[in-house]
Amino acid sequence: MPPRRRAATGCYRGIHWRRNNDGADRLQRFLMAAEGKSVFAAVDLGSNSFHMVVAVAESEGSLRPIDRLREPVRLAAGLDAEKRITPEAQQRALACLERFGGRLRHLEAGTVRALGTNTLRRARDIGAFLAAAERALGHPIEIVSGYEEARLVYLGVADSHSFNQCPRLVVDIGGGSTELVLGVGRRPADMESIHLGCVSVSETYFPAGVVTAEATERAALRARYELEPVQAVFAAPAWEQAVGASGTVRAVAAVIAERSGGADGVITSAGLQDLRSALVACGEVNRATGGQLSADRQQVFPGGVAILSGLFDAFGIEELEVADGALREGVLYDLVGRWGAADIRAATVANLARRYHVDMDHAERVTRSALRLLDQVDEGWGLEGAPPRRMLAWAAQLHEIGLDISHVRFHRHGAYILYYSDMAGFSRQEQQVLATLVRAHRRKVARAELNALPEHWIETGWRLAVLLRLAVVLHRGRAPALAPEPTLCGSPDAFELRFPAGLLEGAPLLRTDLEQERRHLHKVGIRLDLY
Repeated sequence: MPPRRRAATGCYRGIHWRRNNDGADRLQRFLMAAEGKSVFAAVDLGSNSFHMVVAVAESEGSLRPIDRLREPVRLAAGLDAEKRITPEAQQRALACLERFGGRLRHLEAGTVRALGTNTLRRARDIGAFLAAAERALGHPIEIVSGYEEARLVYLGVADSHSFNQCPRLVVDIGGGSTELVLGVGRRPADMESIHLGCVSVSETYFPAGVVTAEATERAALRARYELEPVQAVFAAPAWEQAVGASGTVRAVAAVIAERSGGADGVITSAGLQDLRSALVACGEVNRATGGQLSADRQQVFPGGVAILSGLFDAFGIEELEVADGALREGVLYDLVGRWGAADIRAATVANLARRYHVDMDHAERVTRSALRLLDQVDEGWGLEGAPPRRMLAWAAQLHEIGLDISHVRFHRHGAYILYYSDMAGFSRQEQQVLATLVRAHRRKVARAELNALPEHWIETGWRLAVLLRLAVVLHRGRAPALAPEPTLCGSPDAFELRFPAGLLEGAPLLRTDLEQERRHLHKVGIRLDLY
């Protein structure tokens, strides 16, 4: 019996490296790739597989992948009848994230973005599981909407496929959902996420991997049924080129190429029909595909073929080009933008403000005061860093968004808009934080909503809410200027707001507003002293 090789570890410029049990040594790759460059990573917690990609940002703004991992977790198959993730599926997921975390946990905060998609969107009571998953990975995990998933897919495909300015249809077939995007160049226009995935369709129509003519027709009809509401938007001639992403699309293209002897990378209508016929004739996947597919891909392959057939029929696709990029590549490019000057979330906030006719002069005054207050207490209150500052600024810019619906309880209307809108760049958790800050900016402090924030945002959320409330009160008179600005000091639970001598005595309305705010804060255990 050969001696066991011990796992080797090391660190270079903050990048920790570990040798796998199989001896795959990535140290040299990291050393060569990361010299003087920024390293970013994306983790895709998909419904069928978990993916990880690590890349370095080159000087010209491009990304060069230096490490990839994929593991079949089949999270969607682990949802029980009550939409709870079974203990067995949780164990598979956590074990996978532990392995990913061995590569990622020591990368700089903010350079890793991990996203949960359809299954985690649908799953119930996942708070404890998400907390365990974040500990295993060593980085926060965000759950994104189908709209945001579609946007990121398009971004990843556009960058990997070198899109020119012709209109395109991009489809991505995942384990639990299918994303559809129409766009021109690198800009998506129409986006939809359809509850139609290769895992769910395979389990429903092809149990135990048995393929029959009846099941194939029923599965394709189910796909057409789900696609019918969006057919008018996404069908030809709305686009000039159709592009497919995801492992399912690549697997189908590879099998068709092997069967026909043609080039890989394109799925034709004739080739797809031939593959469907072969699956029915053979009765199971392995024989029809010549043993090309891994065991985990075989389990979901017939469902993927059925969905593709539905897409071809519904949208009039004759030829689908296969893209290398997908969600995780889109996440990487979006992440690099956040570190630069291209954070899509800032554009989203500005668009919402325009759409709901926010008084931007007033919003900017509140934003400036909120950030000045933050600057005075950030370190002592544990609010240093970009995420709290950005969230406070965005909440201040949008705190009056609900006025476009009604002046009565407009803070509640604003929170509803922000919680349920499709907001490009924002995860569900980020939308919840932003909505809660807007909900909590006036009247009684929204204690229940603040305590319902994601665990790592609760303390920060309370403190940002206090700062936003103070900034709003200071500008309640909507005067064009506030001079001089007060100073803030003390702890988050007991602090002082100090004005120049005699100012409050000469401003009775401001004094009354601040006294009312002091009473609101006192009811939730926060002491405000005015000087």
